[in-house]
Parts: sequence; structure tokens; C-alpha cells
Amino acid sequence: MSAFDGKISFVTGAGSGIGEAMALKLAAEGSTVVCSDINEQSAQATAARVEELGAKAVVSALDTSREQAVKEALEKTRRDLGRLDVLMNNAGVGSKDWEMTTAINLDGVYYGLIHACPIMAAQGGGSIVNTASVAGLGALMRPVDYHDDRAAVESVSAYVASKHGVVGLTKQFAVAYGKVGVRVNAVCPGYIKTPIIAAIRGREGGEEFLKALHPMGRLGNPEEVAEVAAFLASDKASFVTGVAMPVDGGYSCR
Repeated sequence: MSAFDGKISFVTGAGSGIGEAMALKLAAEGSTVVCSDINEQSAQATAARVEELGAKAVVSALDTSREQAVKEALEKTRRDLGRLDVLMNNAGVGSKDWEMTTAINLDGVYYGLIHACPIMAAQGGGSIVNTASVAGLGALMRPVDYHDDRAAVESVSAYVASKHGVVGLTKQFAVAYGKVGVRVNAVCPGYIKTPIIAAIRGREGGEEFLKALHPMGRLGNPEEVAEVAAFLASDKASFVTGVAMPVDGGYSCR
């Protein structure tokens, strides 16, 4: 029996990168997967890959920065599919805009938590995995001195602040819902080969700089993050909650 047989999972940001890998991992382990993304075409592409694995897929076009939309999408999942067992609260951006970054990376995660936890509690339990970052555990290193570049300072600060917030929300909701069977954990990826770091990798020396930040000397793959997230969401981690788990090739232990 696979780890998620008969389970209903909802993945935000499922159209690419870590979210896509999460959706495929859950599908491979037997779950029905709601593939949610602001880009509906990307969500549909992931859903097609889910179905190729023999699992049921549902597509949800969702802007996680809109609370009512998140609430309705989660309630529709419970209503149409009968349950909501797993939420991969994953959607995120690396924007230079403070409001956009915090609206998606922090507010969006909060909306998922505040509306999924009561659904899970009412059915007897469930598991949520938030995607934080090594930026939620400390400051980020940059390849150049950028103190006089306000746009760069704002961009990094917004990302770091939002991901620290995700770690805090993870712990608080774990405490709030622990006694009603809802576990809440987070994964904290290092630099992973996803579209969000494409610009940095494309600069001269950029990829080498990023690799050097990790004691393992390489970037991570989305599938490596998905493996840890799936473990945290599974019954194998039944006594694990409130954890912010680095998946970072040693980045956070430097």
C-alpha cells in the first residue's frame, strides 16, 4: 500500500518547480491531487502528468493572495472530493515588489492555513506542509555588495521577511491545531533548480556562486524537496509537527 492511497491532496504553485514535483510525488504514492496555480495552463500540464501516473487530478486556477479565492477552492475540494487530507502550501515568488512578495509568500500561506486547518480538524485530522526557505532561517548571501542598490535591498528583504513569517506561522498553527490531529510543518529549501533562480543562474558566475553556498557543492532538485515534504505529510511523520526542515545541501549549517 502506498503512503497516500485514498488521500486527497491540494498543491498550490503546482504548475512548475517544487510544486510540480510535490504533485507528482503525491500522485505516485496514490493520492488524488488538486493541481492549483495562478497560471491555469501550467496547472493543467501538471495535472496531465499526474494522470499519466494513474492518479486522479483536478485543476484549480488560484491566486493565493486572494483570501476568498483560497477559502472557496479548499471548501470546493472538500465538498467535491469528500475530504482534504494534505495541503502543500507552496506557491511563492521572488519579486522585487514588497507588497507582491509578502501577499503571495506570506499572506497566501496564512490563507491556506486559516482555511484548511478547520476543515482538517472537523474530519479528524490532516497534514499541511508550508514551503519556507533557508531565507526563513537566516539572511541570504548575495554575489556582490549591494547596499547602494535599493531595489536589490527591497527584493531580498521582502523575500527573507516573508519566509521568516512562514516559519513562524508553521510553529503557531502546529501549536494551535496539534490536539485535533492537524500537523503543520515546513520545508526550507536551499537554492533549487527552479524558474525562481533562473535570472541569477544566468549571470556570469552566478551558478558557481550559488553552488558554493552549499557545502555539498551543488544546487538542489525539486524532487529532493518533494521527497521531504511528502515524508512530513505522511503517517511516517505522525509525531512530527512544528518543524522547519532544511533541505539545503548544508546551506543553513555554515
